[in-house]
Amino acid sequence: FSGADLLDGSCAHPTIPGRVSPLLPANHVTMSKGTGLVHTAPAHGMEDYSVASHHQLPTDCLVDESGFFTEAAGPELKNKNVLEEGNEAVIQMLQAAGSLLKEEKYVHSYPYDWRTKKPIIIRASKQWFVNTANVKAAAQDVLKKVKVIPTSAVNRMLEMLDRRTFWCISRQRCWGVP
Repeated sequence: FSGADLLDGSCAHPTIPGRVSPLLPANHVTMSKGTGLVHTAPAHGMEDYSVASHHQLPTDCLVDESGFFTEAAGPELKNKNVLEEGNEAVIQMLQAAGSLLKEEKYVHSYPYDWRTKKPIIIRASKQWFVNTANVKAAAQDVLKKVKVIPTSAVNRMLEMLDRRTFWCISRQRCWGVP
């Protein structure tokens, strides 16, 4: 069957009882990569976040800043490292629920921290968001006062600022961290 047959469908969450997840169309999923429908993890990647925002879904993050499952992930996963014992626990939970169709080793292309050479988990975090219109206007006003060489680049930068959809005061980065 085609992905279109699943449109407007939903799935029961395999490890959180009573939780239902909709099957959603997503432009970043193509016929060469799947059905065109996707489960989302809106707290763990920009494409998923965009799909969830478009469909007004919550951005639940079940992973804390240290890479461990939170209490919201359930008692079987709480305090387990996502990339270590947490991964094995999820496999066992899927097997127990009869929801695991196949298991195989797969080398995932995680982004890596340049210092530790360890994988980085992308996760949403609370930010201080501000009135977008006010920040855009202020940023554009300040940019107009900057001497830019070549001067033709100013218009391109002003257009880029105008296209920004989200503005955040803090990027939560420490100095010296890329």
